[in-house]
Amino acid sequence: MNKPEILKEIIETRRSIFPKDYTGEPIPQEILEEIMSSANFAPNHKKTKPWRFRVFRGDEKDILAKTIAEIYKETTPPKLFLEKKYLDFGNKISKADTVITISVNFSGLVPEWEEIASTAMAVQNMYLTCNANKVGCYWSSHQVTEQLSGFLELEENQKCLGLFYMGMV
Repeated sequence: MNKPEILKEIIETRRSIFPKDYTGEPIPQEILEEIMSSANFAPNHKKTKPWRFRVFRGDEKDILAKTIAEIYKETTPPKLFLEKKYLDFGNKISKADTVITISVNFSGLVPEWEEIASTAMAVQNMYLTCNANKVGCYWSSHQVTEQLSGFLELEENQKCLGLFYMGMV
């Protein structure tokens, strides 16, 4: 296969794969580094590199799960609170080998939409690299993630856009 055919196959077969379908096998460190590195090739006007990622594995993942579940509990009105959803946060995170928070840094040098678009392109590069390496992944943008600013110690010009779940398939 030549490069255009390989690229076409990777793009056409890219899918969101959810934690319930992960094998539980750890993602090799070199593959994780390749996935993260691919984000840096996303286009970004004025070279602002607005994406901010934080990788959670092992015990840190457990802390993230508890934090998200508590935020959901604290910010959801009692009549809308669902115990299943509360428990699902921890279950999804525990089934993923790696969870990455996706945040954007607004530089003020370009319109905010451009920096959100650049961040999304960086995540798309990660999606494609995951697919090429048989790593399942998906981007979740539950509104609870917008409440993670304090936990992630984000600056005022930064915003969490979601979680990127990854696991071997």
